[in-house]
Amino acid sequence: MDTQMFCFQCEQTAGCSGCTGKAGVCGKTAQTAKLQDELTGALIGLARACMTNEKTKKTDRLIIEGLFTTITNVNFNDETLRTMIDNVNAEKNKAAPFCSECESRCSNTDNYDMSRIWTAPEDIRSLKSLILFGIRGIAAYAYHAAVLGYTSDEVNSILHKGLCVISEDLSMEELLPIVMEVGEKNLTCMEMLDRANRETFGTPQPTEVPLSVEKGPFIVITGHDLYDLKLLLEQTEGKGINIYTHGEMLPAHAYPELKKYSHLKGNFGTAWQNQQKEFADLPAPILFTTNCLMPVKPSYADRVFTTEVVSYPEMVHIGDDKDFSPVIEKALELGGYPEGRNMTGINGGGTVTTGFGHSAVLSVADTVVDAVKSGAIRHFFLVGGCDGAKPGRSYYTDFVKQTPKDSIILTLACGKYRFNDLDLGTIGGLPRIMDMGQCNDAYSAIKVALALADAFKCEVNELPLSMILSWYEQKAVCILLTLLYLGIKDIRLGPSLPAFISPAILDFLVENFGIAPITTPEQDLKAILG
Repeated sequence: MDTQMFCFQCEQTAGCSGCTGKAGVCGKTAQTAKLQDELTGALIGLARACMTNEKTKKTDRLIIEGLFTTITNVNFNDETLRTMIDNVNAEKNKAAPFCSECESRCSNTDNYDMSRIWTAPEDIRSLKSLILFGIRGIAAYAYHAAVLGYTSDEVNSILHKGLCVISEDLSMEELLPIVMEVGEKNLTCMEMLDRANRETFGTPQPTEVPLSVEKGPFIVITGHDLYDLKLLLEQTEGKGINIYTHGEMLPAHAYPELKKYSHLKGNFGTAWQNQQKEFADLPAPILFTTNCLMPVKPSYADRVFTTEVVSYPEMVHIGDDKDFSPVIEKALELGGYPEGRNMTGINGGGTVTTGFGHSAVLSVADTVVDAVKSGAIRHFFLVGGCDGAKPGRSYYTDFVKQTPKDSIILTLACGKYRFNDLDLGTIGGLPRIMDMGQCNDAYSAIKVALALADAFKCEVNELPLSMILSWYEQKAVCILLTLLYLGIKDIRLGPSLPAFISPAILDFLVENFGIAPITTPEQDLKAILG
């Protein structure tokens, strides 16, 4: 492939076909893209070495971290990528020490050349991409669980298997079941993460969160890692510094072990793709945990800090010691706003509500069931997923605004910022918009759907429930595969279909699962409701 780079793993990929020039639409350079491919190839070599050699906990950790590092908007730092490649190669040599010296080399443990995937026949490329991007998403969820001390041999095994499969000469018929298996194991992983979060931070409670910012020093924390937030809250307690969540950290306000801190004040800004505008000249530092980092602009470059797998050239990185002193010092130096500021969501609302996880929703299951039987609730819409910068994403705002008053909108992930500040009223005391949490909390939506199906003694596909999903990166891919594994049909997906889905694979998904692209809110609502 005669290109400077090739990447088509996210929704914004150039021309809906692939980024091939000096840099991707996400901002990563061709060099960074090549290093990420090299890292993936090294991970494949490590996984293959462990097929016939003993792996260790370190092996699993490196595979999880390596896969997570290659997700869109996580790591833009060539130096850290090279270090990770070296670490993976060292672990492979430790697992299979004689391979590099073997005089009759079989090449079974060699690092894989990723161009072999990108230049493969399109249907094979499509299925292998689904597997690769799916296990990258699983790795992200497994990483968050591991931070809290929760691991799964079953989850680790699918990461190893997925990496090995990518290097094997398999047919479509052989690859399709593995694609479904990735969806199955992601369900296991999401359940593990849900349990880890609840047992560590308590059961989420419906909580109203202000969007205003008080005067004085403050820190904005973004990404997904709740444990980093807990450590930051502990280290800033009593120091006159307020903490504001951003993006996918919003649901943190619903956890009892986090909301008990009085200096956890509210949520700053909106979704991740607006950060370059919203962070410009911000009188406060921003701590990036896990992903959703965009290329940093000069107007706020001196106040960006990273931790975990997130890395950007020349930004201060908080290491494993989790000493947030540099962030705290920067907050005190900048001083925050001299007076409080009233801010709003994209629709002008001043507050948002979160915390409607499966425990909260199922605690009122009888009320919900009665409301459906009486006709008070006509339909449920799950409108969620990743947000992004494309103009077509206004579809989701317009869709929610046009949903009938006798419907409930379940939502999660950063796509909710398109409409979560709307006041759509209530039904039987229940808010019409229920935020179930991060993309990491997709398990809650699945559990609620399965519970409702059980209550009505029907299949999920027979419920008055429609899924209107937005996608951007690889965590959304593994969630979609989980929904397919569960047999959920008639999902509407947008704002565009993945570039890595070939026409033949798309036909398969349409024929077997009824997947369809979004059209217009009016047309889709008419098709759903009649």
